[in-house]
Amino acid sequence: LVKNSESLVFVQTDKPIYKPGQTVLFRIVSLDEDFHPLNEKVGLIDPQKNRVYQWRDVELNGGLTQLSFPLTSEPIQGTYNVVVQKESGTNLEHSFTVEEYVLPKYEVSVKLPKKITIQDEELKVAVCGLYTYGTPVPGLVNVRVCRRFSQSRSHCYGREVEAVCEEFSRQADVRGCVSNVVKTKIFQLKRKGYEMKIEVQGKITEEGTGVELTGTGSSEITETMSKISFQQVDSHYIPGIPFSGQVKLEDGTDAPIANETIRISIGINKYEANYTTNEEGRVWFSMDTVNFTDTFIHITANHKSEPYCYDTDWVTPVYGNVMHTARRFYSPSKSFLKIEPVSQTLSCGSSVVVRVHYILKPEAMGEQKEIVFYYLVMAKGGIGRAGTEVHPVGDGELIQIFELKLPVGPDIAPLARVLVYTTLPSGEVIASSEDFNIENCFANKVDLHFSPAEGLPASNTHLRVGASPGSLCAVRAVDKSVLVMKPEAELSPSSVYNLLPVKEIRGYNYREHYLEEEDDNPCVTLDNIILNGFIYGPISPDGEGDAYNVLKEMGLKVFTSTKVHKPKLCVERMYKPTSARMYLSNLDHFIDHGPVETIRKYFPETWIWDLVPVKSVGSAELAVTIPDTITEWKANAFCTSSDTGFGLSPTVTLRAFQPFFVELTLPYSVVRGEAFTLKATVFNYLTRCIRVSVSLAPSEDFWATPVEKAEESYCLCVNGRKTVSWAVTPKSLGNVNFSVSAEALKTDLPCGNEVVESLDKGQKDTVIKQLLVEVGGLFSPCGDILGTAMQNLQQLLQMPFGCGEQNMVLFAPNIYVLDYLNKTGQLSEETKSKAIGYLVSGEEGRGFCFFTCSLPRLCWELFLSGEKGRYMEVTIVWEEQGCRMPLGGGASGRGFRVNVSLCGSLQGGVDDEVTLSAYITIALLEIP
Repeated sequence: LVKNSESLVFVQTDKPIYKPGQTVLFRIVSLDEDFHPLNEKVGLIDPQKNRVYQWRDVELNGGLTQLSFPLTSEPIQGTYNVVVQKESGTNLEHSFTVEEYVLPKYEVSVKLPKKITIQDEELKVAVCGLYTYGTPVPGLVNVRVCRRFSQSRSHCYGREVEAVCEEFSRQADVRGCVSNVVKTKIFQLKRKGYEMKIEVQGKITEEGTGVELTGTGSSEITETMSKISFQQVDSHYIPGIPFSGQVKLEDGTDAPIANETIRISIGINKYEANYTTNEEGRVWFSMDTVNFTDTFIHITANHKSEPYCYDTDWVTPVYGNVMHTARRFYSPSKSFLKIEPVSQTLSCGSSVVVRVHYILKPEAMGEQKEIVFYYLVMAKGGIGRAGTEVHPVGDGELIQIFELKLPVGPDIAPLARVLVYTTLPSGEVIASSEDFNIENCFANKVDLHFSPAEGLPASNTHLRVGASPGSLCAVRAVDKSVLVMKPEAELSPSSVYNLLPVKEIRGYNYREHYLEEEDDNPCVTLDNIILNGFIYGPISPDGEGDAYNVLKEMGLKVFTSTKVHKPKLCVERMYKPTSARMYLSNLDHFIDHGPVETIRKYFPETWIWDLVPVKSVGSAELAVTIPDTITEWKANAFCTSSDTGFGLSPTVTLRAFQPFFVELTLPYSVVRGEAFTLKATVFNYLTRCIRVSVSLAPSEDFWATPVEKAEESYCLCVNGRKTVSWAVTPKSLGNVNFSVSAEALKTDLPCGNEVVESLDKGQKDTVIKQLLVEVGGLFSPCGDILGTAMQNLQQLLQMPFGCGEQNMVLFAPNIYVLDYLNKTGQLSEETKSKAIGYLVSGEEGRGFCFFTCSLPRLCWELFLSGEKGRYMEVTIVWEEQGCRMPLGGGASGRGFRVNVSLCGSLQGGVDDEVTLSAYITIALLEIP
């Protein structure tokens, strides 16, 4: 089956969430299946019925492009989709959210085990708050631990019937955390009727501002006390070659169990041995298969044997037992190959030694003095590498091992499937395959780092990008607060590899296609044997493996005259194709160098969004200025190159921080005249106590008065903070600036028992932030859906003027308004008199539709409406040249004359004579 190659396309936005009025920045990247850039054209459409923006035939240079579009000041809030339509016709979607929001200043994290067992008596819970710049959040922490009922038991008692809960509150410690050990007895972990998880909600109320943020977490409850899994175990066994594998023992929380005994056995008295797990919970086993003759062997691993007990109301512990089945591998000459598995994931840039065991019988080799082994390495659904190994053949049976040294690189990631085979002089093919997991890596090695990695707001730093020479790199740096509020799936090697349409191929099925051919080798006829009165018939056991199965499992089609199939008996059998599957698997140093005064007013959510070309030296450097936000910036980069392809850097951070600063707490927006509280919090991370003054700059755009009695200065000791509040009422519309300053004073006044260490130079931090002030409005509820639309309809009555359609546009509302007012009992004599006067004036001497037939059917219907309402009289005058009926159209059959209408939306289907004739004829037929 030959299929067209599919490009790999992904979209990256500068951030996952936007405010109304902001500009959405995004990139489109297109790669081939080897991660090399494609210069195909891509169209962008909005999947919603309303197309917000559209680009056609966007051309990607170097495999990527950057686009943007501005949001309106009042967009529809919610989820938007960027839809990229590839040249193949398939679409790819990337979503982002539009909301009115205020960025969080800190993050609430809930820490608890991912799993607990039904026998655990305690649950350790911790709730922590950290500012985005890394310091702990002081405040009150409320924790709620619950186990919900599967179904509510009653509708009479509110929330208490939803779950069993335990709550506790405490002030955060110096780490910004509250920790507690919760006894699980109240949650009855062994009882049924509850959800099998514990949910924890942590809420932190920030000291001073009262800002509340919430974090959540959960812990799964499992009845599994231990579980066993086979790892690196083959699906076939080869008589004469040791059958080996690995078993891992874990508890119900997925933690390895060390120093425990595992019993591994095969059948009855075939094999049995005890193994002790190491620190990783693993044991390796190996068993001799010389005397194995069964078509299948069942390997069982047991940890503990507990009597099974079922109860409708209680959950009982479960201990792990597992069984693995291996099929015998067929070879007529008893010659075999076996690749030794490797358990760990291989790192790119390293080499792996593939050990291959083989058995060659002398009768199979004949006089041949050497044997050629062929190997293939398959990755991403294709053959990545191939080679040969030649080894001498001596006398007698040959049981040996040879090694293949394979370099590990992105060309064989994420899964390398190695096949080794050879053809014996008799024409028999022996083969073996094994899978090797490779880390997700790229040939274009991209490195990104800031120098320095910490800095003061508005200071300079350098961002260095390293990649293959000639690469084009896309760099992004975004405020951590954005990702705290709206986490996104980061661009990662795994997410890029998941774009691959095929990671591995197994079997001969592809979608609806079944591509396996029948074995055309002649069947074998064997006679029954009679011995001692018993008849012995030949048996061909199902499930026995052969070289064909190995090749089929690799997804390889073979054209050969050699012996790859196990012989089949000449018996009538019902063949049913085996279901083969195809998997598509994817502080102190700031103090000495701090500025005397800082003015901070630049607070972007996206800091860096650039395309950077990499020079021939393999690096590029950007000189950038750190924004004024006190936060941590998260940056990453990806690069494309025509030589080495795609590359992705790990995420790096830059901490923007100063030891003394002020932060404002503002809503997203307010209404003009609405009073709100503006809070300014001063932070002191200096190594000494200081006295500070806090002031709000006056402005003509608002009124402001202190909430508490104003003081000239406040004491702030190490890691201290002070919140000052003003009651503010905006006077102006639009974006209003608020400027708050905090100054460390040079003074001798003490701070309680602490001595204030006067600074050599006073430090002052000024923050200027904008607040959106909107116009207020009123609303009134109305039970009638059409009530608001139907109010004051008499105001729509107008005097018709002009000719033809101009007259009709003003004439039509008069008829419908009069009809509605009359039927609803709202028509007064005054309104009726005025409306009839307008109708009469519009009809008299103005022709209306009198002298033209170019108007649509609506023109005629208005006459009918007017006649039914007795507001006017219908008169139809036929003019020989003006209006001709279709039957009088002469040899051409022409009907009414076509003219141009005043308004295209009124014209309808009058752009040809036949349609117009039919249209007006229908209207004439409706005249009584």
